[in-house]
Amino acid sequence: MPSDDVAVAAAAARAAAGVLLGLRGGELTGRELGDAGDAAAQRAVVDVLTRERPHDIVFSEEAADDPRRLDADRVWIVDPLDGTREYGEGGRHDWAVHVALWSAGERGVGGDLTAAAVALPALGEVLVTEPPAAVPPRGEGPVRIGVSRTRPPAVAGAVAAALDGVLVPLGSAGYKAVAVARGEVDAYLHAGGMYQWDSAAPVAVARAAGLATCRMDGTPLVYNEPDPSLPDLVVCRPELADRILAAVRSAR
Repeated sequence: MPSDDVAVAAAAARAAAGVLLGLRGGELTGRELGDAGDAAAQRAVVDVLTRERPHDIVFSEEAADDPRRLDADRVWIVDPLDGTREYGEGGRHDWAVHVALWSAGERGVGGDLTAAAVALPALGEVLVTEPPAAVPPRGEGPVRIGVSRTRPPAVAGAVAAALDGVLVPLGSAGYKAVAVARGEVDAYLHAGGMYQWDSAAPVAVARAAGLATCRMDGTPLVYNEPDPSLPDLVVCRPELADRILAAVRSAR
């Protein structure tokens, strides 16, 4: 059975998904729809977390950074609407809702992601850390590398060339990360700058599914750090990790 924290993460993600789908069926479009979605999804997530975990801190893209998070034992890292651009474009499904819990280590030293949910509202799916996603076997064909549809990093092209792979443009960061867990792509590379809330929940879901997750230099992804930025990452099938990181080093 999932832990209570996973159930809370999933409930918050589903609440945001519901309001986002409701707004998407209305009169707003484009940027106006995206702005309304950001605000409404933030309220939906916070309402659930405030009710279920009133003493925890929420660290969200859509709210001012609360400095208390740096001394807290439990911090929810949230992106209530990841992929605002895709959400505002009718018919696209590659956007997501991220809800992750970071918990401090023993005696407050260290810490890690301990529960998460990623909702894909347009597909009616919620992926969680427990039970983990079942990654489909990799089929025949070239290695598929998910990249930004608007800003694919040059290093991804170099990696694709080294692995005889192909680049697959997709929408939001969270969607690209969980696309590896869903078997749509074999890896996701990002080097264009992002923030902790862009990757916390999808990285937790990917890691729980047995995928490799790290920075582009191979170091661990660390969350609830004072600087909200976390500029690059790799999410991939574990059997590809060494080859991908070697190709990144060669490209750099």
